[in-house]
Amino acid sequence: MLRRLSVLLLLVRMFVKSQMEYRGAFWLDRLAQIISYGAVLLGMWILLQKFELLGGWNWPELALLFSFQLLAYALGASVSFTQLRDLEELVRLGTLDALLTKPINTWAYLIFSGLNIGYAGHIILAIPVLVWALLAAQVEWSIGNALFFAGSLLSATLVTGAVITMIGAIALIWVRSNHLFSIFFGFWELTRYPLNIFPGGIQAVMLTVVPLAYISAVPVAVLLGKPVPLLGDFAAPAALLAGPLLVLVAVTHWRYALSRYQGAGG
Repeated sequence: MLRRLSVLLLLVRMFVKSQMEYRGAFWLDRLAQIISYGAVLLGMWILLQKFELLGGWNWPELALLFSFQLLAYALGASVSFTQLRDLEELVRLGTLDALLTKPINTWAYLIFSGLNIGYAGHIILAIPVLVWALLAAQVEWSIGNALFFAGSLLSATLVTGAVITMIGAIALIWVRSNHLFSIFFGFWELTRYPLNIFPGGIQAVMLTVVPLAYISAVPVAVLLGKPVPLLGDFAAPAALLAGPLLVLVAVTHWRYALSRYQGAGG
């Protein structure tokens, strides 16, 4: 067990060194990320200057929603998105066959050999905005709320990684899966806004079929003491359990997809 862990840590260290080989270019990319997401945040601020409230949410509350979503996504996607997006190409070219012969878990090898530190820009922007928003939104802190905040952030991170893993694993069956990420990001962008501003059908989809509401809308609403459509009093436990449950589903789906993989020769 310790030997395998040391191998995984070595893979991470090697990949990080390769990413930091051109440090100037790396940090310029991070700056571009910060400017890009900062522009989105600025657009939300301008919108709130005009309308004051959006679905009953004021500016600090929307900033909290945005920063929570961005941080949870960055943490979850750093250990899943690039790696699972590239899985389609590995399957198409037959490169995955070589990975299956390695004496290590295939999923773990994919994840740790491509740990994406490129999400540093997301995190650098998200954390200060999150701290400011928590103070400005006047969240009533208690031991219970602090534990819920930490637990729901972890759960939201797991939701991100689990959903991306399930999408990427489809390539093991159908060869093609990257087109599904367009659907993922379409719904992901909606999670920057309160769930109650959307029609009931979209709310139901984001809580079930594409459960991305648990990345931000549900946990932040609970933290602020706002009602959550469809979930009601079950919103808090749902926010905490969504991540672990989806991880179990993702593990099952990954194993099933891997069992259906036929190799480059068909």
